[in-house]
Amino acid sequence: MTLSRRYFLAFASAGALALALMRASLAQSYPARPVRVIVPYAAGGPNDVMAHLLAAKLSERCGQPFYVENLPAGAGNVGTAAAARAPADGYAAVVVTSSFWINPGLYAKLPYDPIRDFAPVTIVAAAPHVLVVHPSFPARDVQEFVAVVRQHPGKYAYASAGTGQSSHLAGELFRLSTGIDLVHVPFNGAAPAMTSAIGGHTPAAFISLPAAAAYIKSGQLRALAITSAARSSAFPDVPTMAEAGFPGQESEFMQGVLLPAGASRDLVDRWHREISRIVALPDVRERLAMLGLDAVANTPEAFSARIKSEVPRWAKVIQLANLKAID
Repeated sequence: MTLSRRYFLAFASAGALALALMRASLAQSYPARPVRVIVPYAAGGPNDVMAHLLAAKLSERCGQPFYVENLPAGAGNVGTAAAARAPADGYAAVVVTSSFWINPGLYAKLPYDPIRDFAPVTIVAAAPHVLVVHPSFPARDVQEFVAVVRQHPGKYAYASAGTGQSSHLAGELFRLSTGIDLVHVPFNGAAPAMTSAIGGHTPAAFISLPAAAAYIKSGQLRALAITSAARSSAFPDVPTMAEAGFPGQESEFMQGVLLPAGASRDLVDRWHREISRIVALPDVRERLAMLGLDAVANTPEAFSARIKSEVPRWAKVIQLANLKAID
């Protein structure tokens, strides 16, 4: 071996060692100052509740304040764009919902790219949607529901939490796949949608299971099926759409955490590791159960793959349903 080659290898080894030591030092010192957790929606909603839950636990575990900043506007797009523009140093993260992979198909222009501009950390928790009807509705299962609506095209309507919300898209996916003439009535949130369904003004609703759980348990609404691949442990008697004879209806209300693109693998792993430990805590699992959510804490790779598959899937539903893109 020549002298110059030996020098080169020694220099390369020293450089690799220095990089490893630097990363170890950064990992030990992070976080060294307060960390911003962006919520792209108004305070008080499920996204905000999840963010505060995570921020409180992360503050305890990491020894620095993790504070929530609400940036509500543009159906979550303004806050999400702010997160995309933040430095990729681990001092800014964003908590997103299923709208993150719906909005690219719904909006004509977005101030961020859902795939290129973020480093996915994990889906923290999720819950399926549920098809519920008023107790007076003449259908005991999904097959009967479709038959009744088909016999009276345009007569029946379903409520959702709003145009472009994941509950709306779940309803449109079902309507398109069954070919029934079911009218959509959007509301400004899940609460007014539930009020309408309970009052019988809209005899059916597609809504997240957490939003309907209390009304199902009280008998004010009847659950026909959920949109997950497996039954809910909270409602074991409610079949999945596939079990009811309507496969391909899987959709969910999810809560996930993203860092800006360019965040190091060490940072992504640190966030994932901490969140995984947090959602495994008994008090956190109890809180999630109260919200009707199931803990997920999947890997960054699984979350990334999910985003890449869900964006085109819902864009196709939006196109087939002829939903207007919002400028």
